[in-house]
Amino acid sequence: MIRYAKPTTLDEALALLGEGAWRILAGGTDFYPAQGAKPFRDNVLDINGLAALRGIAETDDHFVIGARTTWTDLIHHPLPPAFDALKQAAREVGSPQIQNVASVAGNLCNASPAADGVPGLLVLDAEVELRSAIATRHLPLPDFILGNRRTALQPGEMVTAIRVPKPAAGTSAFVKLGARRYLVISIAMVAARLVVDNGRVTEAAIAVGSCSAVARRLAGVETALLGLPRDGGLAGAIQSAPMTELSPIADVRGSAEYRLDAVREIVARAVLTAAGPMNDHMVAAA
Repeated sequence: MIRYAKPTTLDEALALLGEGAWRILAGGTDFYPAQGAKPFRDNVLDINGLAALRGIAETDDHFVIGARTTWTDLIHHPLPPAFDALKQAAREVGSPQIQNVASVAGNLCNASPAADGVPGLLVLDAEVELRSAIATRHLPLPDFILGNRRTALQPGEMVTAIRVPKPAAGTSAFVKLGARRYLVISIAMVAARLVVDNGRVTEAAIAVGSCSAVARRLAGVETALLGLPRDGGLAGAIQSAPMTELSPIADVRGSAEYRLDAVREIVARAVLTAAGPMNDHMVAAA
């Protein structure tokens, strides 16, 4: 017989997970479409009663995003400018109705190459908190999402939070390319976070989604940007930097060649936006 449970405490939920296999239901925005008209064959663990898993908190070392935190919660919570790319991505997750119920952690657990939230979290060096009835572990986000629809979740575990290390410095931007402006799966998307000191880039984090089996940081681009002045040379460095991490597929939304060409342009747009507007002195010097 198929079981349904809606625990009200995390300990109760973890105890149930330790008893056997469950399919976790959070926002349900992917859960129900994936189920379709098929009969249920898995036990369903509804975590919507776990109030402790919703919201954003701060510790001395981290910003902690609870697993049930919705995209709308994220958009409205005061966070440093380094989170701007993630907030911009949040506004691209379906419609406002979807954003009101879909969870940030659910976006990661679906492990889609086109998950809007992943690049913005990658540039923040986010890690995933996984808990079972007997242990808690923290995995860097690249170690959690293993491939298309594959994660490192082990039997008896659930995602309880996403942790972003402080200080989460710099400013960030998100650019998404799709067949239309809203309600669309991305052809390619980019998050960029820059730290600029004395007019020069001292830290760069660039992540691309929808151009490989999992979203990837672009180490070659990041290295190419270091030390460059904010007022010039950034776009040129991006055009010549290697992007060997990417291996896009061809599908109905675009060819692999188109994605590779397009992604350089949207990386440049994201980087220039994250770098901020040039003042009059910079314009004169450029």
